[in-house]
Amino acid sequence: MAEINHRCAVLGRPIAHSLSPVLHNAAYRALHLDDWFYDRHEVGEDDLERFLKGLDPTWAGLSLTMPLKKTIQPYGLPCDRWSKELMVANTAVFDWKGACRNGDESLPAIRLYNTDVRGIELAFEHSYDARGSRPVSDHSCDAVIIGNGNTATSALAACVGMPAVGHVTVIARHPDKNPTLEPLARKFLPDGDPIGIVTMDHAVEALEKATVAINTIPGHAADSIAAQLSTSGRPMRGTLLDVVYDPRPTELMKAWRAQGGTAIGGEEMLLYQAMVQVWLMTGAGNAPTSNASGAETRFELDEGLEHAMRAALEEAL
Repeated sequence: MAEINHRCAVLGRPIAHSLSPVLHNAAYRALHLDDWFYDRHEVGEDDLERFLKGLDPTWAGLSLTMPLKKTIQPYGLPCDRWSKELMVANTAVFDWKGACRNGDESLPAIRLYNTDVRGIELAFEHSYDARGSRPVSDHSCDAVIIGNGNTATSALAACVGMPAVGHVTVIARHPDKNPTLEPLARKFLPDGDPIGIVTMDHAVEALEKATVAINTIPGHAADSIAAQLSTSGRPMRGTLLDVVYDPRPTELMKAWRAQGGTAIGGEEMLLYQAMVQVWLMTGAGNAPTSNASGAETRFELDEGLEHAMRAALEEAL
């Protein structure tokens, strides 16, 4: 085994279930980065600073799960559109020659990124490409987000970046839970009334109109909506991304497909957000950056890297 000169890891609590090591280590093999290794570490909010101070210059970057996506903020500088806008980052890249944002000389400079939003966008783009489909670009379409937690914020950011989407409906058990959603939609969507937040009772009605739908609630929490779809008999014409990938497919995905829609599993988002992380941490690819106006630049997917990471993920699942 080659000597390990470059280290990365995913942090969170709990973390044992994370598939990030599978994806990143498969990427290193595909890129012939034989001295790179990616691991997982159980780290909570109170442990983060101590963990960071225990690192050495062999460390290149970190992936962060909740609640560390916010806890990392005082230590790093947001460097892409959505880490700046949302103040949520799932990726930290180290610069050992620079100074830490908070002035602590025992820590490196840390650049922060949000690849969750881009992962959602790329999951939809891959689905459209696979079907030879091209959505409209006149903001005339409706998007629906199920749930209004932290993942819903990234889902909304992805939706406002889609040229097809002009209005978003959020379906939530507790409509007042996340006050950041409405200002975000109003800032980035052209419509004078770009967002509505409704209860679960209106799920089928909203989803029937959706060109884009994203389920962000975990586990079996969306099974009740799946049952409503199945008994309604209403056709679903849009594309659904269910961020859940266990069980696979989810009941919601099965119901959506049975009603005529296209459904994407959460493993697609997981794959693409990890691929962007690999580019950012290793520098071995054309990673997305922000231009002067803050808009994300486009980049070409590496088909060989994508194939290797997808194969490893499928084997793990």
